[in-house]
Amino acid sequence: MQLTGIHHLTAVTGNAPRNHDFYTKTLGLRLVKKTINQDDVSAYHLFYADGRGSPGTDITFFDWPVEREQRGTHSITRTGMRVSGAETLAWWKQRFQDLGVTHSEVVERDGRLTLDFEDFEGQRLSLVDDGGQGEESHPWERSPVPAEHQIRGLGPITISVPELDYTDLVLTKIMNMTRVRDYATPGNEETRTHVYQMGPGGAAAELHVSVEPNLPMAQPGAGGVHHVAFRIPDADYQAWAERLNHVRMPSSGPVDRFWFRSLYFREPNGILFEIATDGPGFATDESMDMLGETLSLPPFLEGRRQQIEAGLLPLA
Repeated sequence: MQLTGIHHLTAVTGNAPRNHDFYTKTLGLRLVKKTINQDDVSAYHLFYADGRGSPGTDITFFDWPVEREQRGTHSITRTGMRVSGAETLAWWKQRFQDLGVTHSEVVERDGRLTLDFEDFEGQRLSLVDDGGQGEESHPWERSPVPAEHQIRGLGPITISVPELDYTDLVLTKIMNMTRVRDYATPGNEETRTHVYQMGPGGAAAELHVSVEPNLPMAQPGAGGVHHVAFRIPDADYQAWAERLNHVRMPSSGPVDRFWFRSLYFREPNGILFEIATDGPGFATDESMDMLGETLSLPPFLEGRRQQIEAGLLPLA
């Protein structure tokens, strides 16, 4: 029973309209689902992904009126976004320069060319050359980014912990990841970042764990990350629920998000993990060509549509 890679990552924004503008117009992602936080219907939950809303490609945001994140450990610190080739990274570097996006130089990190950058709230992101490996890409035909340069999906994801042992135990013994290598932590060369591989491996199926005992504990806020989700086949969902119960891992128990099914739990340093099924998918309630065009609500909230819509700001 194996995790197959990164499913999605959910972060926090304090400004949904600017967030929508950045991720669709600057990064060229498709808004594939405009919905609400099912646990807080006053907030948007926006899903940006590839042209088909494929599992493993979506970065999502809760829209909360909060202050900026205070960076530190016990947190998810950087989100990798996969692209293909050195020429693509050079194209993105020029685009960021032209558009005034905070970015670094292209460097080699853990054997891959990488371009770090930040959105308008300081969300830490990286474009990572995956060499065109992994699942087939699905460009969005209406993206402002040429198809050959579009973001192919997520990965790797980096978290920061002050101490590794108990996190390692959860990752390897409960989640069946494999610890495969380590490298010097960028910006903190005295510490190491450890690479954990899921299923087939590769950038789309790696979690990088930086051990940084001298950092303060992060404080959540805009520009920070809420949780990371890992992919499983639909048929494995009940088995994973039973596994977490068997090892007495405190968890949410089964949660049906309508577009996928989830299990939530925290690793020993308090970082929120989710295990999520690939299906049924974002086209369950919308046609593929109309994804993200209108507010989508799961059936149990449909009766409150008028009230919910009244409490949300327009994105444009």
